Amino acid sequence: MTYTRDHPPVPDAEELRARIPGWGIDLDPAVRPSVPKLRPEETGAHWDFPERQPEKRPRERSIEHAFLTPVFGTSAPLRGLSGRIRRHAYAHYSEARAAHWLLLILGDRVDAWENHLRSFATLRPDNPVTETGVSSEFTAGGLRSRLHEKRVDRAHQWIDPIIIAGPWLLAGAIGLRVIRAITRHR
Repeated sequence: MTYTRDHPPVPDAEELRARIPGWGIDLDPAVRPSVPKLRPEETGAHWDFPERQPEKRPRERSIEHAFLTPVFGTSAPLRGLSGRIRRHAYAHYSEARAAHWLLLILGDRVDAWENHLRSFATLRPDNPVTETGVSSEFTAGGLRSRLHEKRVDRAHQWIDPIIIAGPWLLAGAIGLRVIRAITRHR
């Protein structure tokens, strides 16, 4: 069983070796570089199963595991649409599927936009010019450093303004259209 100091049962090695190319290449201790550090009889663990952290609100968990790890992070609880997307990724897709990871990336992007929109409700909304470093291009030698020949990112510099400013310009254009449609309707 996982999360115990006992080693989980190893399936039949010959069956795995026949099914998975290269499986078990490190079974021989002579070719495994970490063998001196791996002494299961000397783990130093004073427990058979670690004390579980209390789960105060439902957490996302992989469908491959029966329960959460004994200790888990709670620094960024899920909320809003991004939380729903992440929960869906964990509830319906294995971690071995690309859909799982693509949904998590989508959840991150949606979370960024939720936080941008949430900032407009505060006294200090996000400032894309200063927070993306655009002003440093003109004040701290940014243009000169961009033209330096040894930069490895010169090949994609042309797309940086589109990626950084594009979503803001698109959101502004959509906002303008919404405002115009509301004023025309009235």
